Amino acid sequence: MQSYGNEASFSRRTSSDHPSKSAVIGMIAAALGYHRDDPRILTLNDLSFAVRVDQAGKALTDYQTVEWKKDTRKVTYRDYLQDAVFVAALGSDDEQLIDRIAEALKRPKFQLFLGRRSNAPAGTLKVSVFKDDNPVSVLSDLPWEASKWYQKRQKKSELIKNVEIIGDADLMPGKRSSMGKDRVESFDQRNRQHGYRAVAVETINLKNPSFAKDQTEIDDEPETKHDIMDHL
Repeated sequence: MQSYGNEASFSRRTSSDHPSKSAVIGMIAAALGYHRDDPRILTLNDLSFAVRVDQAGKALTDYQTVEWKKDTRKVTYRDYLQDAVFVAALGSDDEQLIDRIAEALKRPKFQLFLGRRSNAPAGTLKVSVFKDDNPVSVLSDLPWEASKWYQKRQKKSELIKNVEIIGDADLMPGKRSSMGKDRVESFDQRNRQHGYRAVAVETINLKNPSFAKDQTEIDDEPETKHDIMDHL
């Protein structure tokens, strides 16, 4: 599960539908061993950033109650994304920094999280380094990374259309931009702050590696269904 916080209160913690730049910077800072008040964190804002939505997943809301004295309860809601797959790309002219980040993500100093701290990755992250390229062009060329079961659901389609790439507006000249509030100003738990950055979106088409050219293969293959009620 994943959860990328946006504007929230104690009683309602919502999630963006894709990883924020601040969440990815937080992950990188943890991998590098930076503490929350380390000034080096702010320099990571200079990294160019884009993310591709390969599998949108589904929203899940966790209902919780907090009781701190007799007959007094506080109701809270926590929003999460389940079964979502994203490909994030970072860029910098400092190749040594990119190499350090890639190595740190493979061998992190601190625990990594997919947004909020309750969401640890299920395994090691898949990390690659590309030279002389920018995040948007890299994401435009990378194969579709959706889960195999999800790809097979789309096996009648040779192309997966309108896959979104969300990134820094200066990576997509000519695209309409908007302001997103995920520029890191402070990760201090007593004074957490975020600033604004310009964001743009473009859509691309990706080849489906599970595309079945032989349509009789599709028609003859039984559909797998799982119904939890069968086990009750």
